[in-house]
Amino acid sequence: MEMKNHTVVLEFILLGIPNTKGHETILFIIFLTFYLCTLLGNLLILSAILADYRLHTPMYFFLFNLSVVDLGFASISTPKFLVSLWANNKTISLGGCMSQVFFYHFLGSTECLLCTVMAYDRYVAICHPLRYLVIMNWRVCIILAASTWITSAFHATILTSLTFTLPYCRANVVDYFFCDVFPVAKLACADTYVIETVTFTNTGVVPMTCFSLILMSYVRIVYSILKMNSGEGRRKAASTCASHLTVVTLFFGPCALVYMQPRQSKVLVTAVQLFGYVATPMLNPVIYTLRNKEVKGALRKLSGGQMTAR
Repeated sequence: MEMKNHTVVLEFILLGIPNTKGHETILFIIFLTFYLCTLLGNLLILSAILADYRLHTPMYFFLFNLSVVDLGFASISTPKFLVSLWANNKTISLGGCMSQVFFYHFLGSTECLLCTVMAYDRYVAICHPLRYLVIMNWRVCIILAASTWITSAFHATILTSLTFTLPYCRANVVDYFFCDVFPVAKLACADTYVIETVTFTNTGVVPMTCFSLILMSYVRIVYSILKMNSGEGRRKAASTCASHLTVVTLFFGPCALVYMQPRQSKVLVTAVQLFGYVATPMLNPVIYTLRNKEVKGALRKLSGGQMTAR
């Protein structure tokens, strides 16, 4: 095959959110507010769990990991997006674009697996309460948490490597507000069938498998709750699962809409992904705080208030 002279792409231009020209200031304020709230909320959760020994349990260990993920997820491209809104600088280096692709899928996969592990933790706590501390001992918890991070790193490395081993020698304008596999890969001057197939498989099959496992866990949980004789016991068991179910819905909903149909309306995809990317990391600590007396008590203690027994 005859080789042509190409100019290798060393940077990309992010077009940003479509149909928002002239609204840069208001977008900057909105994104900055969401970002600061996300940082504050998740840092408070992390501090509360570290400071209160009563929260040194498997459930809060996994919540600690989830807050770390949310902190990282919100920081993947929001600072760069804020800079582009403020200084009107939309360029991003090749290395910066690679980092966004890697960490987006690394942290997104980690959250997906963590939600599954947290569902298993709730299943053991409600269906096997007398054996809970034996089954969910610290060794098991650390292995489960470490496995989610290691597996996700492997997953993200595959997607990033496949994306950026493609030759980029034509346009460098990414029609999106951050670097992701599909918007970047379509700029490649080569066949993208392999990367699109692998991405669809990884971002489709893996979340669907996790969601199926979560669903099976909650079928068993609901069955166990219905068998309880105590109304108070049923209420308490349902309450401990409500926060996790809400987080699962907020995470898997946008994932299903974006990655199961990658060629759907760009406006819809952008709106859905903005919600999952910006709002979900901010809402997760709020959800767990509002419905959890232990976390609220730890936060009061952290702020110097007196804990009230209820």
